[in-house]
Amino acid sequence: MPVTVEPTPPLPGLSSVGGKLLIARFDGGQLSFDGGLLALREVERRLGIADRLAACIDDPRSPERVRHRLAAILRFRMLMIAAGYEDGNDADSLRHDPVFKLALDTLPEGAPLCSQPTISRLENLPDVRALLRMARAMVGLYCASFRQVPRRIVLDIDDTFDAVHGGQQLRLFNAYYDEYGFQPIVVFDGEGRPVAAMLRPARRPTGAEARAFLRRLVREIRGHWPRVEILIRADSHYCAPEVLDLCRAERLDFLLGVASTTTLRRHVAALEQSTAARRAAMPGSDKLRRYKEFLDGAGSWSRVERIIARVEAGPQGTDTRFVVTNLAGGTPRQIYKDSTV
Repeated sequence: MPVTVEPTPPLPGLSSVGGKLLIARFDGGQLSFDGGLLALREVERRLGIADRLAACIDDPRSPERVRHRLAAILRFRMLMIAAGYEDGNDADSLRHDPVFKLALDTLPEGAPLCSQPTISRLENLPDVRALLRMARAMVGLYCASFRQVPRRIVLDIDDTFDAVHGGQQLRLFNAYYDEYGFQPIVVFDGEGRPVAAMLRPARRPTGAEARAFLRRLVREIRGHWPRVEILIRADSHYCAPEVLDLCRAERLDFLLGVASTTTLRRHVAALEQSTAARRAAMPGSDKLRRYKEFLDGAGSWSRVERIIARVEAGPQGTDTRFVVTNLAGGTPRQIYKDSTV
């Protein structure tokens, strides 16, 4: 006998609300909590991120047996992460989700999307050369986002901790965060646009590692914009002699934090005392900031550099910070403020 499909009746007897009849039904069909993916789908299609990255990876599969193209797998994985599903195992349920299907140009009643094992094989497919090509593709995407070639850009470089909850490759224990994880380097421009990122183990990057990363990044940007001026901003652990020498060699401006040392503190000892005294003589004042510049350099640096000191006296005492720069103009106050934007 054929199967009889009977509609689920509505829930009767519900009291009205504000004079409005309240009806509850259970015949909505397939539902999804991720409707916002349809807007992200339009953004991704306009930028072509998945297609750009897929073109960087050599696909070893037999074309006649491929069911899910690399671009489709990448697009599914990116949308999963954007929707908050970081675990690849979630693909086994989301591959049936109607909105995810629509976002990947598949009707809700169509074939399922790719599975978790397919995603895992893709994530392990790129070799070092493919990863470098993918990084260059993302820099190209950044440069293509400008209507006109800029005269000058600012690159803010930092690393951040990304905790993991499994036995992932490259994970390390970080004592500061008391967790296992990664510590990727991320780069944004001065307007907040993402420029580049590199996944790496959870340890502070060395000067040689930072130099290699910056060299590739700068040369790729100048491959698109040969005459663009670039200002590098970063925290003190990027103020390594290798990075300073690279900036000089590549004609880069730099504004880097510098770790406090007894040598540097000698330059501002008198200023610290006078700032604290002046602040104490100003009833009701919260903090007082003063600035000073001088030339100095660590023993490992190839030359002395311009160093800006910011001395702050407040209720908790005196706090002094240093930055190093090769910028010729600007007052110490303005340069220090530019370093913290």
